[in-house]
Amino acid sequence: MRRRHPRRLLQRRQRARARVNLVRQPRSDYAPDGSIGSKQVAEVTLPRDELDRVWSAEYLERFARTYWRFLTRVSLGLLRVHYTDTSREVVLLTRPLLLLRFGAPEYEIDADGGTVTWPIDRGLLVAPNGRGRGFLRLGVRRLPASDGSRQASAVVTSEVMNFYAVIAGWGWFARVGRFLYNQTQLRIHVVVTNAFLRSLANLDLEPSVVGALRPGAVSPGARPGSPEASPGRGER
Repeated sequence: MRRRHPRRLLQRRQRARARVNLVRQPRSDYAPDGSIGSKQVAEVTLPRDELDRVWSAEYLERFARTYWRFLTRVSLGLLRVHYTDTSREVVLLTRPLLLLRFGAPEYEIDADGGTVTWPIDRGLLVAPNGRGRGFLRLGVRRLPASDGSRQASAVVTSEVMNFYAVIAGWGWFARVGRFLYNQTQLRIHVVVTNAFLRSLANLDLEPSVVGALRPGAVSPGARPGSPEASPGRGER
């Protein structure tokens, strides 16, 4: 592994507005039916007034939009995200090469945090028996802070549950397929997700085009499917 130049590390830390600490998690969890779960967690610490500034439903939507932007950037444009009112599609360069199709985002928000969930529909990476069964979820939860402290922390999670990977196979091939999945698709997913979590140190959150969760556009207590949340139009 190539060592990073100390000056570049110092410049990166000077630019960072927050400190991100990745929390070690098990790589994956296989259910008896062959579905796979994976979770990455980070604790983000930053000045309390900075966290107060971004602690709103609008920034949850911006956080979700930033995830898709990062996916395109880290893949050097090979992966692209297409938006519709009812779906988010991750394609390889062009639409016929549909890797993953998600349903519209669903939001759950309370005073201590929130989640945005995209149901997994289908795609080249999804086994036929896994269509419409899993989900991708991003979450943010604020941690209690001691009185008088100038620092505050939040736990950020990225979670995939009930995912049936086509490369993992089924039946007699499952043992070999799981090994292939662990060494390829899962490894890439973990590396990319952890890189995304680290990128949050800059607090550079992409503005939402639609702005469904901006003040005045949604009730802070909106739940999935509610008219106020407009889940099909968020985070574009």
